[in-house]
Amino acid sequence: MDYKSLDLTDQFVELIRRAATQLPQDMRQGLKKAKSNEEPGSAAEGALDTILLNVDIAEKNSTPICQDTGTPIFEVSYPVGVSTRKLADQIRKAAAVATQNNYLRPNAVDSLTGKNSGDNTGEDFPTMHFHEWDEEAIHVDLLLKGGGCENVSTQYKLPDGPLGAGRDLEGVRRVVLDAVHQAQGKGCGPAVLGVAIGGDRGSGYLKSKQQLFRQLDDTNPDPQLAELEERIYNEANELGIGPMGFGGKTTALGVKIAAQHRLPASYFVSVAYMCWANRRASMDIQLNDEGLEVSYA
Repeated sequence: MDYKSLDLTDQFVELIRRAATQLPQDMRQGLKKAKSNEEPGSAAEGALDTILLNVDIAEKNSTPICQDTGTPIFEVSYPVGVSTRKLADQIRKAAAVATQNNYLRPNAVDSLTGKNSGDNTGEDFPTMHFHEWDEEAIHVDLLLKGGGCENVSTQYKLPDGPLGAGRDLEGVRRVVLDAVHQAQGKGCGPAVLGVAIGGDRGSGYLKSKQQLFRQLDDTNPDPQLAELEERIYNEANELGIGPMGFGGKTTALGVKIAAQHRLPASYFVSVAYMCWANRRASMDIQLNDEGLEVSYA
């Protein structure tokens, strides 16, 4: 057996099931901590209590955490010689099987005809990005990005006169907080904010979504960005928007920022707003003497 002959469709189905029905532990802990910080008997505490109950029921019954199972976004790292075309075919097949098994809601709509494909496959659906690396293993990250939070994701072009935001980290701080303020409870907060500084319009959006794979409690290796993440997190939670817009102390669960090189003429700040159902899962595939070794996280 080698990687070229592998059919990972079943493993991709299981990865989708886990992402759709099991909220990661760091997100659970973040929600529990947020609940403990809210006023007893408040609408904010009630909303978080309902969210946590929903999370437990979804995992117990292996049913979707949210009725909007979102766009499946796959980030795949693979060894030299593996066919990404075959992997893409297997991912699409797995999406169809997962839809049939009710792990995913049919979400892929033809933009020209308005017709739903019925199985979560279509033009560039699911979303897939492939990265060749030197490891003799396949690593897959999956994010399910819902439509409500996607609708309040946004992008700014600095300088921004009305916000007094220049081409610096202070300007970044101002526009990210504006994005949270503009959401005003839409997008199913409390949110996790993925932010990309720089790049072009397309690469910025991609980079901002990739930040949503980070753990809530990690620390940015860049001290400037780590400080900015902490400041925006604290200031977002001072806005009083709260869970689902009901008011309270928890508007954001985390802020994750990356920076890219950019053109001299452009300074974009892309904000990927993620709902409390930050549904992500990962899978590692390795071949050894005993055969196929699969682990999920």
